[in-house]
Amino acid sequence: MADFLGMMKQAAQLQSKMQEMQEQLGNVEVEGISGGGLVAVRMTAKMEVKGVKIDPSLMKPEEREVLEDLLVTAHGDARRKAETAMQEKMMAITGGLGLPPGFGPT
Repeated sequence: MADFLGMMKQAAQLQSKMQEMQEQLGNVEVEGISGGGLVAVRMTAKMEVKGVKIDPSLMKPEEREVLEDLLVTAHGDARRKAETAMQEKMMAITGGLGLPPGFGPT
């Protein structure tokens, strides 16, 4: 019975920490870059895009397709960085809880 109560306490702690983490993820920002810095996408670790920067040299009709490709690439780079930031937060929160296999971060 003591083991069950201990697990319930850990679950409550984890839930509280997860809520805290969700709030913190909105404050963590990453920047994805492509084209050697010609395009940058800024987003939170909650995957919310906060801004886009485009070098003026790409603002030509003949550069439209290049710009589109660079935007997709910069967004993908930002998304990967946001996912990494989220995983790092998860590890920091759940790392010391001694969760059973399959319940911790992957």
